[in-house]
Amino acid sequence: MRGAGENCACLSMESRASAAPAPRALPYYVAFSQLLGLTVVATTGAWLGLYRGGIAWESALQFNVHPLCMVIGLVFLQGDALLVYRVFRNEAKRTTKVLHGLLHVFAFIIALVGLVAVFDYHRKNGYADLYSLHSWCGILVFVLYFVQWLVGFSFFLFPGASFSLRSRYRPQHIFFGATIFLLSLGTALLGLKEALLFKLGTKYSTFEPEGVLANVLGLLLASFGVAVLYILTRGDWKRPPQAEEQALSMDFKTLTEGDSPSSQ
Repeated sequence: MRGAGENCACLSMESRASAAPAPRALPYYVAFSQLLGLTVVATTGAWLGLYRGGIAWESALQFNVHPLCMVIGLVFLQGDALLVYRVFRNEAKRTTKVLHGLLHVFAFIIALVGLVAVFDYHRKNGYADLYSLHSWCGILVFVLYFVQWLVGFSFFLFPGASFSLRSRYRPQHIFFGATIFLLSLGTALLGLKEALLFKLGTKYSTFEPEGVLANVLGLLLASFGVAVLYILTRGDWKRPPQAEEQALSMDFKTLTEGDSPSSQ
């Protein structure tokens, strides 16, 4: 059994971890990333409204559903899902996991609507599918995103996964999450360039207003990605371990290494 002194030390350690304040600069960087993300969504809507006729499902404007949904789902919401563990630093781990998973679900559903829209539009107009680099990258990103969510759910939300298994998979989950986000941004930029070349052709080089606005949108997409990834890669901004995580880690160490507090 643990001694009274050790229990007091553990309680003190847990209280310090649970009350860990957010780094001073973190809220400003998060707010800046959200401003960029919302600006990206608004600029996408403005581009589609001003130069592409707007959005509708049962008309030639159905195609425009695709870029808007992909930007909202696989760029903005996916980026926000990645930031959950930086923003909600002192909430229960289970709550944070659920929010992280739900944001990814919403992103997936919205992206699925965008995918259905473009395939349905091509079918109605007799256009070929999946011949461009943008479409190949898009399908790859969508499949990887779905697989990443399924595996993440199985490991981190489904109660059957052991703590040791979660610990071993966590670095891969983090790596592939950031990689898929980067691929999503690159695919969005490819699609934007493709849309401009299809419509403007050689006029693109004459600084057409639509081309200028779309270029600004591209820079905003890249800036949002940089802001999100910067926040994610700051080691001192990582979510501090909570009492429940420390207890699990101690139990896992005891089981795997055979060292218990009573033996020290």
